[in-house]
Amino acid sequence: MAVVTIENVDIVFGDNKAKTLPLMDKGHSRDEILGITGDVVGVQNANIEVNEGEICVLMGLSGSGKSTLLRAVNGLNKIARGRCLVRDGDKMVDMAKCDETKLRHMRTHRVSMVFQSFALMPWLTVLENVAFGLEMQGMPKAERLEKAREQLKMVSLDKWADKKPDELSGGMRQRVGLARAFVMDTDVLLMDEPFSALDPLIRSQLQDELIELQKRLNKTIIFVSHDLDEALKIGSKIAIMESARIIQEDAPEQIVLNPATEYVERFVAHTNPLNVLRGQSLMTPLADLAVKDGKIIISDDISMTLENGKLTSVQGSQGEIPTARWTPETIIANVSDNTVFIVPANIAMRDAVEIRYHSNHLLVLEEAGQCIGILNDHNFYHALLGKHFGREEAAA
Repeated sequence: MAVVTIENVDIVFGDNKAKTLPLMDKGHSRDEILGITGDVVGVQNANIEVNEGEICVLMGLSGSGKSTLLRAVNGLNKIARGRCLVRDGDKMVDMAKCDETKLRHMRTHRVSMVFQSFALMPWLTVLENVAFGLEMQGMPKAERLEKAREQLKMVSLDKWADKKPDELSGGMRQRVGLARAFVMDTDVLLMDEPFSALDPLIRSQLQDELIELQKRLNKTIIFVSHDLDEALKIGSKIAIMESARIIQEDAPEQIVLNPATEYVERFVAHTNPLNVLRGQSLMTPLADLAVKDGKIIISDDISMTLENGKLTSVQGSQGEIPTARWTPETIIANVSDNTVFIVPANIAMRDAVEIRYHSNHLLVLEEAGQCIGILNDHNFYHALLGKHFGREEAAA
């Protein structure tokens, strides 16, 4: 179910929208429009749908329009044309047409925001900062402080409740910002580069914490970032923006495998594929393997036998090779290194490489109980060297 729907949204900063919008329709660039009318095109013809429980990452370079579009979702940026719909109960509200009362209701009950600059009030304690939004909702003091304490415990800051913000580190202050947003219990959470000012280790830790919080709370999150590795790590959907336009919207794996333009391809060229690619995207399919005497030939000294699509045995030059079925709970170090692992087709590349590190053999991929392909060293090297791009393969 869609919680946020952005339809043909244009955002223009300036006083000459009547002249600027027709120029946009005629295909004039941002720089041309700036020279003709003096207006700045913030977002042009944006279309995106964010479903319940998704983390949608808007990303791009500085000035691409990602933060501008994000701020339209809670009415901070005015929409010149188009609709920005946010679910309110069983109906969708157009944030471009809200009156003051409705806008206040949406901001206090449906959409909350985490800022890059923390935006904590220095004269209030950590607990009071988290409870502030609930006070604006009119919640009684005892109830709002209790809820705020629960949220601080969730972000591991309950022991810091009576401290002031300037007594906390940057990472801790950002966690206070997360707690303040989550305590509002809104459907939609907007996050405007919340971790970009933090040290790399703290940033990675907070990304992990956000993922864990999301598993428990299942919010609908729109997250702005200029870091593709961050987007690939936390996003269930990524929308890449360039010059005020969304140029590709897709699942993280598809962004890496099939960049839509050279601009996107440059973005993904230096990403770490371990964090995003899955087994079925890397594997050698069964159809590409030779068959001899009823056996599937893996290499000069390894073959395997299937029965009704299921792996029955793997043979090596010294006889049969043992097999083991892998699950996320498997302790690989406890399994003999002379083992072929059977793994799910959607296994993360990071897990697959970890298995290969402990094993002398390939991995066999299964889907719905059927063997569909293998993962070997060639497949891993292919991905690590960036040879998996759909555009590169198409051009070859």
